[in-house]
Amino acid sequence: MTARTNLTAEDRADGADRFASAGRAATRPVDRHMLYEDVLALLLGAIFVALGVHMYSEAVLLVGGSAGLALLLHYVTGIDFWLVFSLVNLPFYILAFLRLGWRFVLRTFVAVSLVSLFTHLMPGWVGIDHLDPLYAAIVGGGITGTGLLILFRHHTGLGGLNILAIYLQEQCGLRAGYFQLGVDLTILAAALFVLTPANLLISIIGATIVNMIIAINHKPGRYFGMT
Repeated sequence: MTARTNLTAEDRADGADRFASAGRAATRPVDRHMLYEDVLALLLGAIFVALGVHMYSEAVLLVGGSAGLALLLHYVTGIDFWLVFSLVNLPFYILAFLRLGWRFVLRTFVAVSLVSLFTHLMPGWVGIDHLDPLYAAIVGGGITGTGLLILFRHHTGLGGLNILAIYLQEQCGLRAGYFQLGVDLTILAAALFVLTPANLLISIIGATIVNMIIAINHKPGRYFGMT
């Protein structure tokens, strides 16, 4: 009976130590990103997304989010993607300024501008003679998802629906990747009249890859770097 009581006391002491350690870990100062880290993240994230969009455009596929909406309008109207992408994002800067702060707006504006610039320049940098659509969806989706993940982790979006996704994750705990997956499927459904059924199905595969990369690797509370 005494041994059982001593064991219980030890368990309680051990539990108290673990609780205290968890509390200290939860309240420890969060390391902030250095300026050069933010600059490097903006450049790499933007060029990754631009390369992914370029692969999708060459394979006549569709991505999700504001980039997907801009790409869809590009297919329909023939207007250059970089211009449509810039215009689509303008209204969302107001939400970003009111809810997420001017620093986020500035970084997002820079990221959108860089993606627009890199997408415009990409055909002169990367020549593609043949590109299998399924390969473009898998690899291009992986590259795009990685680029978005880099930007998200530095508190930067690509305007438009990315702003709304980050806002909902920070305010409501709704994972950005899952929200964007729902939005992307809606945009892809609207592409029924533009893409072939095969390319639409492949685009859905690509959109799933993009958003699963974000959902798995950008969970609330898992990443503590701040800008």
